Amino acid sequence: MNNFFKKTQKLILSQQGSIFSSALLISMMIIISRLFGFLRYRILSSFFNKEELDIFFASFRIPDLIFEILISGALSSAFIPLVIKYQKDKEKFSQNISSIINFIILTMLFLIILISVFIDWIIPLITPGYPIEKNQQIIFLSRFLLLGQLPFLILGNFLIAFAQAYKVFILTTIAPILYNITIILFTIIFANKIHLLGPILGVMVGAMIFFISQLPIIFKINFSYQLILKKTEGLINFLKIVIPRVLTVITAQIDATIDLILTTFLGSGRYTAFYLAQHLQLLPVSVIGMALGQASLPYLTESYQQGKIEEFRKIIINSILNIFFLTIPISSFFIFARTPLTRLFFGGEKFDWEATILTAYTLSCFCISLPFHSIYYFLTRCFYAFLDSKTPFYISVLSIILNTLLSLFFIFILHLPVWSLALSFSLSMIFNVVLMLIALRKKIVRLEFLYIFWETFKISVASLIASFFSYYFMKILDILILDTTRTINIFFLLMMVGSLFSLLYLFLSWVLAIKEISFLVYFIIKAKEYRRKIIEIYNQNL
Repeated sequence: MNNFFKKTQKLILSQQGSIFSSALLISMMIIISRLFGFLRYRILSSFFNKEELDIFFASFRIPDLIFEILISGALSSAFIPLVIKYQKDKEKFSQNISSIINFIILTMLFLIILISVFIDWIIPLITPGYPIEKNQQIIFLSRFLLLGQLPFLILGNFLIAFAQAYKVFILTTIAPILYNITIILFTIIFANKIHLLGPILGVMVGAMIFFISQLPIIFKINFSYQLILKKTEGLINFLKIVIPRVLTVITAQIDATIDLILTTFLGSGRYTAFYLAQHLQLLPVSVIGMALGQASLPYLTESYQQGKIEEFRKIIINSILNIFFLTIPISSFFIFARTPLTRLFFGGEKFDWEATILTAYTLSCFCISLPFHSIYYFLTRCFYAFLDSKTPFYISVLSIILNTLLSLFFIFILHLPVWSLALSFSLSMIFNVVLMLIALRKKIVRLEFLYIFWETFKISVASLIASFFSYYFMKILDILILDTTRTINIFFLLMMVGSLFSLLYLFLSWVLAIKEISFLVYFIIKAKEYRRKIIEIYNQNL
């Protein structure tokens, strides 16, 4: 048994040697985590109707805002590069990083206490279209999340940031899986007894498990935590880098809050449709875009700090095209198969047909920008690698202003349904990414826009042709062969259509000589290497 634990520790604390291997590992684990996440949504839609789910999802808006400010704003942009910078000097490492950690913890405590006191006034401002009773429930559940979920998630993400800085990715991807499993179990066991408080308790316990699961990283890092808050060089650099990034996150969270506000005027269940469609679109974005973004930051930082500009430039071009090669066909598939996808992931017992159609149309509008949304996370890491968080902030502000104006125009002038909010998001995301590419080209010469455009055009042509034939094949299966009133048949429908679509897309990619097809071959080789590595670790000394 002791031998088993040692081998497991060796596996989960193993370091990755390249961006691709890191991104592959993160992607594999994110897929598993997201599948559990969608199982969570499916179970929630079986126990609660769309009006009740409005309350559940809206309760996360304020806690998510604080989490995004402290974690997405601070850790991803500044903390990891500074850990890499100071890790070779133990004394500086401990003083600088401890001061940063303590600063964020104090900020977290201040925000939690402040918002907990004033949340009775805050919630009605962000959900003005809901009745008083609904807002009271949102306030009640939000306080539980602020006090019982948020601290553990933030502390757990500190440990994850250390792990990523040391290129340890297996351990970090276990935590979200355990988090989702806990919520699922609590929903099944307690939903009928204590209603929405059941899954909320699952979220709180899941956050504790999230934190505990990351504690083994302490054995990997050479870090001695100190209970200090000094004005160190690291803390000063951290604040200089993080302030623009935090402002970027705040503007994005304001944008998300405006979406919540607008959906409350459109009727019950509209926020649920928007929320679920957004999260389904985030599945490929997370698996491909966020995974590569997380994995690339340590390598991009090292390349830039060591003056390897040509290597830095090649990483950017190859990553953009590889992401487009994977996400453009996924975007097409999600658009033409939007309804069966929605029914498969969210078609619980209490998720009615109106909610299904609203969610499906909203999903298709989100997917217009899916490839751009995926490379957005990678492009921001490119700027963070040379410690520039100001440029993404300025561009994000312009993008969010555009999104807000379009949303207001669509809802109050054109009186369009909830899917128009997803359309405005897509248009503003495309605008954001185009501006970031232009800004990045000024930083890094010879970014070869014409080459990127030509390869992207070929990928788009292959995807559109494959989509055309796959769509009519799906219609034939749906009408003549499969009874899609049953969930299992929806699964078979999507599997058959997805298989045909993938084969057509790969064949057309070969015909059009799309170079990125070699990326899949490398992906398969690396996947086999991971399987062999796991087997070798557990077969040693048996």
